[in-house]
Amino acid sequence: MRPRRAVVRTASALVAALALTVGLGGTAVAAHEAEAGASATGTGPVTHEENDRVPEGSVWTQHYFPSSDRSGTRLHADVLLPEGLKRKEKVPVILSIGPYFAHAGQTGPEGWSHTGPSARFQDFVEGTDLFDQGYAFVMVDLRGFGGSTGCLDWGGPGEQADVKAAIDWAAKQPWSTGAVGMYGKSYDAVTGLIGNNLDQRALKAVVAQEPVWDMYQYIYSNGVPRPNVTGTAGAYNSIASMPPMADDDPRYQAAARYEESHPECLTENSAGYRISDQQDPHWTSRDLARMARGSDTPLFVTQGFVENNTKPEEMEEYLDNHRGPERGWLGQWDHVRGGDRVEDGRLAMGREGWYDETLAFYDQYLKGVGPTVRHPAYAVEDSTGAWRAQRTWPVTERSVTLALGGGSYVDDGGASARAALTASGVPAPKTAPQPTGRWDMENAPATEQRAPAGLAAEVAKRQRAGEVASSFFVWSKPLRKDMRVTGTPQVSLTARGEGNVMLKLYDVAPDGTAVMFDEQVSLVKSGRMSVDLKATDWTLAAGHVLAVEIGSIQTGSWRDTPSGDTIEVKGAKLRLALDDPADDVATQGDRSPYLDTYLRQYTVSLPAGPGTFSVVPGGRS
Repeated sequence: MRPRRAVVRTASALVAALALTVGLGGTAVAAHEAEAGASATGTGPVTHEENDRVPEGSVWTQHYFPSSDRSGTRLHADVLLPEGLKRKEKVPVILSIGPYFAHAGQTGPEGWSHTGPSARFQDFVEGTDLFDQGYAFVMVDLRGFGGSTGCLDWGGPGEQADVKAAIDWAAKQPWSTGAVGMYGKSYDAVTGLIGNNLDQRALKAVVAQEPVWDMYQYIYSNGVPRPNVTGTAGAYNSIASMPPMADDDPRYQAAARYEESHPECLTENSAGYRISDQQDPHWTSRDLARMARGSDTPLFVTQGFVENNTKPEEMEEYLDNHRGPERGWLGQWDHVRGGDRVEDGRLAMGREGWYDETLAFYDQYLKGVGPTVRHPAYAVEDSTGAWRAQRTWPVTERSVTLALGGGSYVDDGGASARAALTASGVPAPKTAPQPTGRWDMENAPATEQRAPAGLAAEVAKRQRAGEVASSFFVWSKPLRKDMRVTGTPQVSLTARGEGNVMLKLYDVAPDGTAVMFDEQVSLVKSGRMSVDLKATDWTLAAGHVLAVEIGSIQTGSWRDTPSGDTIEVKGAKLRLALDDPADDVATQGDRSPYLDTYLRQYTVSLPAGPGTFSVVPGGRS
């Protein structure tokens, strides 16, 4: 945290007046604003000394304003201004928009004894010393949440209208310079991506940590439902129905109970998640990666390649479609923030300086203040735990399309392989319990079904014996030098039969241990089909083998229904983007703690079979 400079700790007359100021701009008095249809709560500015939930150095007011879609939806904002702001002084605005800013709690009641602004991003406020650095912080409840009316609309056109209205409102307030930046993680990182896509002049920069890049991908994988196909709907319905605090003002209380008189909101929200067709308008209107085409707001993102919640699916498409300045921290972590630490005090992402870098990013694009420290555009941690600096991501030195051939498998969900394991004396693996608890983007229960010990090796053994098993493998020849697989791998194939297909990539060591480092599933489609895997950044060491598994969905987190059919695969090909680690430019950063957890969870026994292709064609693999 930066040393806090001395500031006046009293609310100025200007701030007192601002408590009565609302609408989409101007400095009109309360009576005029009532005519305009948007008014402040009238509760007056509140300091930390008056309410300990207000961050030190700030003054809290509440405001209401309409969404931009003319639906009648009224949005609620908690505004935190620097305490002691002088009359006519203006500051740039950091804006967060999402479902987690209710006064009672983020995803459920948190036991507060009295109302106050959400502490969701208190780490960011303190880490940047935000108010002393001359910024306002505004938290806006999406429709249906907190103090906002309307039906929740998970990433859809309604929420997109809310984001547009919030940016416009924040830019036009009398205390605002008109320069707005967005900040968030998970869901409120999604709204940051939406903000970028809207191409509003007032939005100068977006920081988005661990977002969902295409809303469909959080619920389905190419037609195959994930376990949260119902759980996510239930979680957000629950958050939207959270009761207000007893001492919230009457207008806030009425808005917080909106769902009680509009139960159709919850029903309609649940219905959307049951649409499995990715091309349905419900999902195409939420395809943020496609909608980013031509956008140019300066963007600072983080993404864990081995994320177990908001996965790196369509990330590369989003970044390719974005045309503006980019910054990023990418690496081998789970669903964490840039400044988070694990229990032993190590940084969860492994890299120092999150708050300094984000503040410098905002200073550059919201204040026009050039950075005093030159940070890399992208700081990337690969699978070895080493960090490198690069100008963009991915950096591709060579794209290859590798012929995998074909084979057959039984879409039985791995039943035959597990039965064979049991017959060989290996204890039958226990069925993974159904996940319980909340399933919003911040709180996803562990659902990944780990591969039972020996499962992959048993499948390979049956394949060598000429049997048709739950899947089949194709192995590369050993690599002659280290080579990184980066970007978004893609498998294309022609399949005959009905059912599901799972695609996995393994890093196989000479001792027969293998790490599954990428996967994806899909419904089998007639004719030629292509499946994008998750974005990755994985270095294969010299002497290692790349193994590709094609078969039934046996592990992972999907709610699939095996068909029992034998699926015949022909002409399979793997497209990879390759990068030579020898060219890396090192930058500061330690091994992220989650990387070792991932390696423990996803290392299996899988001795390499006969190599049929070279990762780097031309004899240089």
